[in-house]
This record gives sequence, structure tokens and C-alpha cells, in this order.
Amino acid sequence: MAVTLITHLIVAFVAAAGAWAFQGARMDAAVAEVRLEQTNERLRAVSQARADERAITKTYQEALNAARTRENALRRDRDAARAESDGLRDQLSDAARRIADAPPTAVAEYAAAVSELLAVCSRERTAFAAAADGHAADVRTLTAAWPVMTTPTAR
Repeated sequence: MAVTLITHLIVAFVAAAGAWAFQGARMDAAVAEVRLEQTNERLRAVSQARADERAITKTYQEALNAARTRENALRRDRDAARAESDGLRDQLSDAARRIADAPPTAVAEYAAAVSELLAVCSRERTAFAAAADGHAADVRTLTAAWPVMTTPTAR
């Protein structure tokens, strides 16, 4: 009877140890499953952040390329306008010499033409100034509306 009791106790102890080991393995598997889920979630977040970063970088690069293209076009236009202005300056200088020897009717016609030209220039300058003011107002609006990222202050 004592041997049977000891045998039962040993069997019960072995069964309890086996159950304990089995439950420990189940708990380890559950912890591993939670860690795997967290790791996968972090990987998805990192992947999304990288995709967002690539999209922002692409948009930024496209904007820079477009700005460079516009800048080159503006530079060409400015150079063409400067060449045109130099040509007009030469014509005016030549006209001043010719006016000195011209008859009064030719001088009057020239003065009327120059007056009309100056009126057109004045209207154009006013239109350019209004457009520039509009662009400046747009820039101020966009600057004021742009989100500002602040860094947390160290405590």
C-alpha cells in the first residue's frame, strides 16, 4: 500500500510537472504570438512611413524640377527683354539725332507716337504691378496657411 501510494504520488508529480511544462510552453507560444503581431505592426508602420516619405520626396523633387524649368524660362525671357530694351535704347538715341534735323510736322507725329507708346507702357506697368501685388498676396496667404511643425521643448 505504501508502494502504491508512493507510485501514485510519483505519477501525480510527473503529471503535474508535465502539465506545468505544457502550460509554460503554451504561455511561451502566446507571448511569441503577441510579439510577432507587434513586430508585424511595427513593420507595417515603418513601411507606410517610408512610402509616405517617398511620396513627399517625389512631390518635392517634381516641384524643384518645375521651379528650375520656370526659372530657366524666366531667365530666357529676361535676356530677350534686355536685348529688346537695348535695341530700343539704340533706336531712341538715333531718333534724338534725327529729330534735330527733322521738319516740324515729323517731330509732331513722332511726339504723338511716343506719347501713345508711353501711355501703353504706363498701362502695362500698372497691370504688372497689380499682378505682382496679387502674387505677393498669394504667397503671404500660402505662407500663413502652411502647417508649421514645432519640436517639443526639452524639459
